[in-house]
Amino acid sequence: MNNQVVSLNVLQCIDGVMKSVCMKEEIRKVHDGINMSYNFIGKYIGFDEGRLKIAYGELAFFCSFETYVQTLTMHELGHAIDLPALEESLARTMEIFTMKKSFTMEEIYQSPDLLEMLIEEDEMNLVFEVTAWKNAYKLNERYQMVNLMDFHSIKNTSLATYNKLSQNHLQVYRQLINENSLN
Repeated sequence: MNNQVVSLNVLQCIDGVMKSVCMKEEIRKVHDGINMSYNFIGKYIGFDEGRLKIAYGELAFFCSFETYVQTLTMHELGHAIDLPALEESLARTMEIFTMKKSFTMEEIYQSPDLLEMLIEEDEMNLVFEVTAWKNAYKLNERYQMVNLMDFHSIKNTSLATYNKLSQNHLQVYRQLINENSLN
């Protein structure tokens, strides 16, 4: 593994970004398989150090591991800035969460109504992601944490993940609708 990945203290790096941009959020080390996330209910940034290292190793371009963590931290702080909108979505988010816990993915993929809820969640998530990246861009513009080329590369890679998931759900939905119309 790359020496700079091994040697970087991720918690200190995240905390350093928050100090640099004059924001303070609780930070929690988690093992949930997600690089970094902003938990708007608990109001904390979670980071899975193992997953961060793996995701960094999968990047199709090179930037330093520190730059990667700094950029993702600004992105999560971008979610914190958008907290009122996230809180406004809580009721619907909980309905969708409950639906996902009540049905298997196979059952969801066989029901247009349930798939519509999944697609709605994808659309909400994409809006929140785009807004968080806009907020992160403003933070970076003001505090000059990382160079713009690296920032945009990391942003585009992150957003591609959300777009791919959304496109997969839409494809399944369209296929299901087509099959149902033939019957």
